[in-house]
Amino acid sequence: MHELSVAMGIVRIAKNELDKAKASRITRIELEIGELAGIEFEALDFVWPMAVKDTVLEHAERHIQRVNGKAKCLECDNEFTINQVYEPCPSCKSYLKGIVEGKELRVQALEVE
Repeated sequence: MHELSVAMGIVRIAKNELDKAKASRITRIELEIGELAGIEFEALDFVWPMAVKDTVLEHAERHIQRVNGKAKCLECDNEFTINQVYEPCPSCKSYLKGIVEGKELRVQALEVE
């Protein structure tokens, strides 16, 4: 379950940003996570309380913006939504594509006091 290490990485990022801002606490964290990022959202929800216990994020409100998968076919230039990386183009059935959106995994914003 790599979601625990992802959550702990988010805690490290938040701590570094809190120190840079010379603030006392984080009240809200906004995450942007793509559907194709390889994150199981239920697993992240499960490990989150353990990962943030006794950290700068323990009492912060967490908001996750989920980004749908989007690809562009390298054969016919069709842009289409995808739920899995291995889906073919719905127009020409080619598996050659570039992922345009959906692999994001970033801290979008922090609110500090």
